[in-house]
Amino acid sequence: MAHKSELIASDIDGYLKAQEEKSLLRFITCGSVDDGKSTLIGRLLYESKLIFEDQLSALEADSKKMGTQGDKLDFALLVDGLASEREQGITIDVAYRFFSTEKRKFVVADTPGHEQYTRNMATGASTADLAIILIDARKGILTQTRRHSFIVSRLGIENVVLAVNKMDLVEYSQQVFSDIEIAYRAFAKELGGIEHITAIPMSALEGDNIIERSKAMGWYNGPVLLEHLETVAVRDAAQAKAFRMPVQWVNRPNLDFRGFSGFISSGTVKPGDAIKVLPSAKESTVARIVTMDGDLDEAVAGQSVTLTLEDEIDISRGDMICAAGDPAEVANQFETTILWMADEPMYPGRPYLLKTGTSTVNATITRPKYRIDVNTLSHDAAHELALNEVGVCNISLDRAIPFDPYQDNRETGGFILIDKMTNSTVGMGMIHFALRRSSNVHWQALDVERSTRASIKGQKPVVLWFTGLSGSGKSTIANIVDRKLIALNAHTMLLDGDNVRHGLNKDLGFTDADRVENIRRVAEVAKLMTDAGLITLVSFISPFRAERRLARDLVGDGEFIEVFVDTPLEVAEARDRKGLYKKARAGQIKNFTGIDSPYEAPENAEIRIETTEISAEAAADEIIRQLTLRGIVAS
Repeated sequence: MAHKSELIASDIDGYLKAQEEKSLLRFITCGSVDDGKSTLIGRLLYESKLIFEDQLSALEADSKKMGTQGDKLDFALLVDGLASEREQGITIDVAYRFFSTEKRKFVVADTPGHEQYTRNMATGASTADLAIILIDARKGILTQTRRHSFIVSRLGIENVVLAVNKMDLVEYSQQVFSDIEIAYRAFAKELGGIEHITAIPMSALEGDNIIERSKAMGWYNGPVLLEHLETVAVRDAAQAKAFRMPVQWVNRPNLDFRGFSGFISSGTVKPGDAIKVLPSAKESTVARIVTMDGDLDEAVAGQSVTLTLEDEIDISRGDMICAAGDPAEVANQFETTILWMADEPMYPGRPYLLKTGTSTVNATITRPKYRIDVNTLSHDAAHELALNEVGVCNISLDRAIPFDPYQDNRETGGFILIDKMTNSTVGMGMIHFALRRSSNVHWQALDVERSTRASIKGQKPVVLWFTGLSGSGKSTIANIVDRKLIALNAHTMLLDGDNVRHGLNKDLGFTDADRVENIRRVAEVAKLMTDAGLITLVSFISPFRAERRLARDLVGDGEFIEVFVDTPLEVAEARDRKGLYKKARAGQIKNFTGIDSPYEAPENAEIRIETTEISAEAAADEIIRQLTLRGIVAS
């Protein structure tokens, strides 16, 4: 640290300029648990003299108190920052560390080894240029090695360091190292995508081949780890690609200035360059490149700038400014690879939010085409994706977005999926290509509008969505409401869960995934019926809030009334007119709502009916009264 301190003290501007001009390498360490990832980074920082005296003192104290190496320093403690990680001796979160040498700057992400934290590993890998995949020389290639390598290959990381660690525990055997290298290269060839593999035998604990060449492995003639990290050629692919800048916000500080601010994902831009704005496809020319430090003659990938244009164009957050001669594609349906990152499975048909760049849109995933087995790379049939599973799925959005295939541009071809109820990230994915129907199937304009269809019926179209447990009485009440509406000359249609399963949904079972698809289809039908001007009554258990939210969003909040037929489980089970609860309790019916499949009660239903307090007839009268108050029907 002394050399740096002297330079900073004597010429701080020169030091900062030298730092700016160094290239930056982002890399991750990954592999199975206990392969030595944190120890490797700790050793790398220690041997490079890149930790301060107070950090070293803390490391010495922590090593004595909670270390695993006896009297030696436990380098993993430099990186394992969470208390639970130190207690368990594993890495849970992604730990980022910045350091630099005389030749290069580095950002390293120490990623988790446990299978349950694969999502954290994928997060760390999403911005990396190189991956260090550690393998315990005693254990060889494990399932997590394969899983992490698969993710690395799919995320577009072309450079891999195969770090065969703990060579000291196999007596520095060349044969052990050679066998592991041969096996891994064969697996990587099957994976595809990994262009360069550098295999290094090492001992992170003893420091062999980390900074200096190991005397115990004279048979190894390749580079040591730090030497390779300092010299590996990582092409700055982002600047070589076509210009892309997702618009983050419209900069309008006064009436005389209107610019469009964002982070340049790829390419370069200069004043005078022709651009195209997507998805509108309007074109213009760049007038200025504005920054806090003044205008630029050129801006490149990795910079945040504000562009002003020669023409007045309607641009908003989520749009993308592209090179006019090489614009991105625009579509609303894609084939994708998805890594599922949530404890709750991914159900086809369930609505999610998809975020890519600065765009956030509603998304629905169709049933996975197949799930990928990371061990055999086989394509297995799947109805859903569980935590840490990878699958190829089609995805549909509620509007078209600009994009590039992920293999062409990591920034504009990647996305995350967000749960609409909890706002938590549940998946990440890569776009392969737009589906043909995305551009070939268009909305057909019709001469007769939905308002016209409703007006000739003299009513306001609405969906009455009855939800409740089996045996709650929702079908009985819905049937009475339907009869009373007809008596008031209303035009209605009743969709009952059992009846629909005889036709439209007869191919669906009762798994959670099939229940989601069941409700998605019914919601689409209900929407079409409101387009026809009908008052549509839907009587389905519809156990999940997310699907009821899908139906509400599809129909429109103003035309959707949720009717919660609130009946306690013990009351519904006591009625059991169909004998279903009895069969479910006996194990003859699987995935029965309320028994071995959950029911998520509405939190803010417009109408709540307690069938333990009033009769079905009285409940129907109350619903008619509510509809009258809302102006749905005349009294």
